[in-house]
Amino acid sequence: MKDFVFDYDTAFSRNIGWVTATEQIRLKHARVAIAGLGGVGGIHLLTLARLGVGAFHLAEFDDFDLPNFNRQAGAFMSTLGRPKLGVMVEMARDINPDLDVRIFPAGIDAGNVDAFLEDVDVYVDGLDFFAFKARRLVYERCAALSIPATTAAPLGMGAALMNFLPGRMTFDEYFGLTGEDEQELALRFFVGLAPAVLQRTYLMDPTRVDMRSHRGPSTPMACQLCAGLVGTEVLKLILHRGRVFSAPWVLQYDAYRSRLVKSWRPGGYRNPLLRVAAWIARRKLYG
Repeated sequence: MKDFVFDYDTAFSRNIGWVTATEQIRLKHARVAIAGLGGVGGIHLLTLARLGVGAFHLAEFDDFDLPNFNRQAGAFMSTLGRPKLGVMVEMARDINPDLDVRIFPAGIDAGNVDAFLEDVDVYVDGLDFFAFKARRLVYERCAALSIPATTAAPLGMGAALMNFLPGRMTFDEYFGLTGEDEQELALRFFVGLAPAVLQRTYLMDPTRVDMRSHRGPSTPMACQLCAGLVGTEVLKLILHRGRVFSAPWVLQYDAYRSRLVKSWRPGGYRNPLLRVAAWIARRKLYG
């Protein structure tokens, strides 16, 4: 059997053409922070590792379980009960053994968020939908430290993409989260992420959406689409080329409906269209 030796230039040579050799070196020396390595965060890591990004800060405290099997990149019978962080680092290093990885196995809090974002070029949000405390903290520090942040939400069989760029509308400003309870945070986050609500027409069993119990259906296709969108945004942000739309712009693509919608909601949650959408969603989700 042939002995293989890892070589960065050869491993990622098929990227060249869509990026230049000089840009590939820039990706090699780039550092990306990802909080959450579940449905979207795990596949973000693998996508960016295959892109040739050379350094990561990774935060995750959960273990793999059977309900993760339908969508999470590291969920296998062989990884049940194992920490997601350890499994995903192994998978990423199986792509690039030379990766520089800093791990945060307790998750993100006020005591380590600055270390998590130290020297980072881009922050990628892979946190659980309901992780509002950690999510708001990281976005707040990204804004203060002038670090661009991107997130993609898996919705139905599609994805909704948002970017929060330095000097632009912040996460809390767009979603209008200040002073709200968790129930209202979840509703505003859901409505703000996908103003076009493309996924609503093919939900076959609405009883499976239970915001109070923090449960909802998911698909592997949505997570894969999220990774493609986020990987492209990270590439553009690191290489400083290509147009990057920032909040209050939202892009939603739905593969089931073969539709792409780019929504603009100036003022964020202060926008009347978002407030009406929230009122409708509040009645449907909470009665």
